[in-house]
Amino acid sequence: MLEIEVKAALKDRRQVEARLRHLGAKAEGERRQIDLYFAHPCRDFGASDEALRLRLDGDRQVMTYKGPKLDARSKTREEIEQPIDFERMALTLRRLGFKDFLRVEKMRTDYSWEGIIISLDRVVGLGDFVELEVEDEDRERGLERILDLKTRLDVQGNETRSYLELILEKDGK
Repeated sequence: MLEIEVKAALKDRRQVEARLRHLGAKAEGERRQIDLYFAHPCRDFGASDEALRLRLDGDRQVMTYKGPKLDARSKTREEIEQPIDFERMALTLRRLGFKDFLRVEKMRTDYSWEGIIISLDRVVGLGDFVELEVEDEDRERGLERILDLKTRLDVQGNETRSYLELILEKDGK
């Protein structure tokens, strides 16, 4: 299964929320997310376009491996997630030689519409973004569905960099 995702910076979050309500999207709630990214002791994840992340997401705690992006139009990539105990897994990774790399914090409000998850994010140090995500075996079909919704929401732009990459760029790293 592929995670097909498109992200864009938002100028007016309230306008997008109003369009979501008009479409009949279902509000799924708001929560705080903390992502802790790790650096591999022997491999440069920046060069290989991979990521290893631990996430606190409300009561949910997961470890996620993200493979390299598969195309330039979206953030489509292999994603493997595993439920974990956040603190114990962070300690295990550190004992194995992994280093804390960067922490990303955000408030996320989710909506769902016709199998697509719409996340409105307020990222500490970056601002407001929308992420449109669907899981599908067919990359083109999933991307077409997302781009159609993006047009309906009148969202402009396309951000293929992760929040991790955006923060690193902003901080000059």
